Amino acid sequence: MNAKLFLPALALVVVLGLAGCESSRYEPSTGLPGAAPALPPIPQPATEAEVLVRAATQPVTPPDGEGWRSLFDGKSLAGWRVTNFQEGGGVEVRNGLLTFTKGDPFVGVNCTNKMPKVNYEVVLDAMSVSGGDFFCGLTFPVRDSFCSLIVGGWGGSVVGLSSLDGADASENETTQFITFETGRWYRIRLRVTEHKIEAWIEQKKVVDVMITGRKVSLRIGEIMLSKPFGLASYSTSAAFRGIKIRDVSEPASKE
Repeated sequence: MNAKLFLPALALVVVLGLAGCESSRYEPSTGLPGAAPALPPIPQPATEAEVLVRAATQPVTPPDGEGWRSLFDGKSLAGWRVTNFQEGGGVEVRNGLLTFTKGDPFVGVNCTNKMPKVNYEVVLDAMSVSGGDFFCGLTFPVRDSFCSLIVGGWGGSVVGLSSLDGADASENETTQFITFETGRWYRIRLRVTEHKIEAWIEQKKVVDVMITGRKVSLRIGEIMLSKPFGLASYSTSAAFRGIKIRDVSEPASKE
């Protein structure tokens, strides 16, 4: 080829090539060589509403034994009133459930029916809907005093009675540590007789204590508003169902 024609042609090719490289710098990348495939989106935690919808569809197992009387009709707050906690959360009956929306820190209800002071047994299903502390604080009479069964306290795992001889649920012989799942029903059963308090979560016995000669009392604070008989949760949204009571004459297990 004539050198006079070749050199201008070569220059034109170089200029066009550089222009193409320049424009391609601004084109979006379609991927990197050897890159891993895109990961699926991380599942988001269920909302409180979703947890409660699923909870309402799960069947209730009747408690063992006879003589049970219902304390909650599944339709209204008849026989209950909202506890006057400072900055308490919301209380609602929906889809057959008694639901608590977390307070700051307490939310709860008191039973307005006349309650026995001794020789009775209570059963209920309780669930943590969201939050990180106790989802069931069951306050109950013991002769002329009161006590609370705490389920999931002190960060979500402590179970025990508050209080025995001035020591609360985190520091007396009833203290246990149990891992609880959000969105799962737990059957809670409490039995109060003349000389003994017993309690179970599912089939596990968590309290078995003689109270003769002991000081049984409530932990000082807002929980005292739950007496004589009440349910509360602490910085936690919760749900309850199947709240029943019956008369008994002796402990479930003798010493």
